[in-house]
Order: sequence, then C-alpha cells, then structure tokens
Amino acid sequence: MRITKTLASLAAIATFAIAGNAFADSMIFGAGDTGKTVTLNYNGYSGSGGASINGLTGSTTFTLTGVSGNTYNFDYSVSNTSSAPVTGSRISSFAFNTDPTIASATSTGAFSQTTLNSNYPNGIGTVDVCFKDATTGSCAGGASGGLTLGQTGTGAFSLSFSSPVSAVTLSDFFVRYQSITGVPGISSASGAGTISSSTSTGGTSVPEPGMIGLFGAGLVGLALARRRQTLRRSEARAA
Repeated sequence: MRITKTLASLAAIATFAIAGNAFADSMIFGAGDTGKTVTLNYNGYSGSGGASINGLTGSTTFTLTGVSGNTYNFDYSVSNTSSAPVTGSRISSFAFNTDPTIASATSTGAFSQTTLNSNYPNGIGTVDVCFKDATTGSCAGGASGGLTLGQTGTGAFSLSFSSPVSAVTLSDFFVRYQSITGVPGISSASGAGTISSSTSTGGTSVPEPGMIGLFGAGLVGLALARRRQTLRRSEARAA
C-alpha cells in the first residue's frame, strides 16, 4: 500500500512539473538536427527590473530547416497573444543570443530586417541578434509595422558563423512590444521568453533534463524504501 501511494505521489510530481514551464531558456541545435523545433512563451514588462504586465504576452516557434557550410537555417513563427486588460499592442521585433557568436544574419518574412550586437530596451542590454519589422538602426523598434493583437507572422532566418560549428546554442529570448494601450502609463515594453515545448527531429517531445533527474531520484528513493521494508520483514521472521 505504501509503495502504491509513493508511486502515485511520484506520478503527481512528474505531471505537475511537465504541466509547468520545466524547460530552461536555452536550446542546442546540432548540425544533424534538421526538423528540431522549439516553442517559447513571452511575458511583458516595462522598465529595468520592472514588474510583469498582466495580459502582455507573445510566443515564437523556431525550426531548424538545415545546415549549409557555416550557416544554420531556421523557419520562424511569431504570434502576438496579448489579451485583456491590454487592448492594443504590436510585436515589432524578437531577439536572442547565440553560442558561438554569429558573424552575420539574414531574414525574410514578417521580420525581414536584422541587427547584430545592439541594445535591447528595458534593461536587457546588448543582444547578439534581433529581427525587426522595419529598417532601423537599433533593436528598440520603430515605424508602425509588426504584429498586432491576434496576428501571427512567419518567415525564415539564417545564422552564419566564421567557421563551421557542430552545434549552436540559442538563449536569452526576447520580444519588443510597442503601441501598447489599455495599460495606464505604458506604451512600450519588452518580454522574456521561456521554452514551453520542444521536439526532436522525429517530432518527439524532449523532456527537460532536470525532470529526468527528479524522476530518477524518486525511483532510487522508492527502491531504497522497498529494500528497507524487505529487510524489516526478514528480521521479523527471524525473531
């Protein structure tokens, strides 16, 4: 009975962890990972260290489509998922850091402009690359384009390196919101992304490493508890 209850508890812990954002905000794409996909959800905040803005949200999905020489090619999809109390906003750019550092980047589609090594607003600081809706000199945004509430934009981008690399790590994901309405005193903001799901090249969901460790530790604990129970029964019989 105790063992059954322990198993049920472990299952509940695993389910809770999987339901939450158990993934770290970085993802490795290897040279052989064509088809691998990562999806992120973004919050929204204004000012350095500012509190989260309720209702200001977005999401992105990146898929590795191939590697050619020194270049990693991706498809992307960006959605403005903001909701009440936000009555209006537009996502004007998205950004992230790379390891190793990229030498150049190109993009097509909804965010066809790129800028390297530029400051991202709201205390984020310098990012390796940002993808924008307009030709501007920085990642802060500008003009009047972008994705408004409920809109999704797609395209492709390429990250080129000074020499061939076996794997690329993308991390520190951000989006830029502008023309915000419905939130008094705030017209622009940024958002940080957390990986919500990922798939391997075969379309299989990839568990977060920490979750595997947690479940493994639980199984070890269960085995030890079962061993102690068996020893106690043996000692009782011997007595």
